[in-house]
Amino acid sequence: MKRMVTQLLATTCLITSSLAMAIEPPKRPACIAPAGPGGGLDFICRSISKALNQQEIIPGNIAVTNMPGGGHGVGFAHVVSKRQGDFGVFVATSTGTVTRLAQNGYPNLDSTMVNWAASMGAEPGVIAVRKDSPYQSLTELVDAIKKAPGSVTFAGASPQGGDDNLRVLLTAKRAGVSGLNDLRYLSFNNGGDALVQVVGGHVDVFTGDLSESLGFFESGDLRLLAVLADERVEGKAADVPTAKEQGVDVTWLNFRGVYVAPGITDEQYDWWVDSLSKLYETPEWKQVMKQNGLMPFHKTGDEFKQYVTEQIAEVNALSKELGIIK
Repeated sequence: MKRMVTQLLATTCLITSSLAMAIEPPKRPACIAPAGPGGGLDFICRSISKALNQQEIIPGNIAVTNMPGGGHGVGFAHVVSKRQGDFGVFVATSTGTVTRLAQNGYPNLDSTMVNWAASMGAEPGVIAVRKDSPYQSLTELVDAIKKAPGSVTFAGASPQGGDDNLRVLLTAKRAGVSGLNDLRYLSFNNGGDALVQVVGGHVDVFTGDLSESLGFFESGDLRLLAVLADERVEGKAADVPTAKEQGVDVTWLNFRGVYVAPGITDEQYDWWVDSLSKLYETPEWKQVMKQNGLMPFHKTGDEFKQYVTEQIAEVNALSKELGIIK
């Protein structure tokens, strides 16, 4: 009896997957990056679009549109209000989107209003400074803000209280810094803009994600002080110590993924889930992950929806703990 049930479930899954893949790809595919060019969401949007095309999962060009503003909120609101039932549109998303949802940052909008399709990897946060910065390690930076919290200016892509800001506050708190309200954080449209400000000497410290910082790191213009992961990463930043190694018990992983429009059919949603799963398993996507510092992190369909729900609850609690929201 147990074997029969198992076989029946397997057959059902095969039929569901076959039906999803039997659907024609969208006629007018388009990816929205709800941030400016040069940041992590722009990267994931363009990388997925290119890979879907190269793998012939979606033939023809895929339009990419940058839609910055509101901590990913402009793009989120656009899809909810303007793209109802649009099978062709998919949106790059990350922990930053979840953070703003957790803090009620999108008025009258919540996570149930879009269809969460898949995560396509995750990357650790980093704390970095320009090449001639006086700070040679996370320990030296922490010592400086312990003495005078307002003496150091941080730059990130998220709004005040968003994920880039949160990781600074959490790192400072875990390091024993008092006066968290005095820490100075400046928000930019994307990680690229924030990095330019730091490399140019206008702001002291970059707080963002590994993939965003690799270009300036490789050119020698940026010094990575810490990777916010449990262990050192592989690849180009393998020699960068973690925050934990430097005595600060903090990790921060930023998933990179996709949600699709509300109002599409179950079959269309399954097509996206299956197509993104197929893409994730290709050697080409594994290479994209390796080159850009993404760690394995793949959740799809209901599992991804559940993960988002749990993350929203956790970030909400953390934001209250740090005084971001009441």
